Amino acid sequence: MISDMTPEPAILDAVELTSDPELEVRFAESAHQILADLVSGGAALGWVEPPSRDEVAELLGHVVFAVQAGEAALRAAYLDRRLVGLGYWLRYARPTHRPHADLEKIAVEATAHGRGVGRALTAALIADAQEAGVEVLTLDARGDNTNALRLYRSLGFTQYGRLPGFVAVGERRYDKVFYMLDFRRQG
Repeated sequence: MISDMTPEPAILDAVELTSDPELEVRFAESAHQILADLVSGGAALGWVEPPSRDEVAELLGHVVFAVQAGEAALRAAYLDRRLVGLGYWLRYARPTHRPHADLEKIAVEATAHGRGVGRALTAALIADAQEAGVEVLTLDARGDNTNALRLYRSLGFTQYGRLPGFVAVGERRYDKVFYMLDFRRQG
């Protein structure tokens, strides 16, 4: 009998990820595959062309270093020990913005869309930000990324700005939308 039950994704933090040698070895390659496939499909992840393996490895190295310094959080989503999504936030570098962080990437493999992976990743990163004492968690997204924008609103983010036609993908232009989650206002 085939079950209608979709397994819950396992959401690992950077410590859990790096404590499992098998997962750690495959993480960068799997993350590259997810990001490259999504960008090839037109996803709004900040690249026009799919990133190279080296570019993704360098990015992830930077994020892991920041996590180790207490300046970031990284989460990885697994279904049956297969990476299906990842996300991270980084504290702002500018000294006057240090109490705040930016949710820079949430990426979920296309085959896992609609299974709650993006919600689970984002909720875990929100919890990490609260635990780390982040005052305001920000993010920006392409204006046509309606599913992501709906998810962020459902998790308490509010829009605080929009730059019309700011994102350039070849000849196409998209709005850049800014969202924030202000933990200072939460009881």
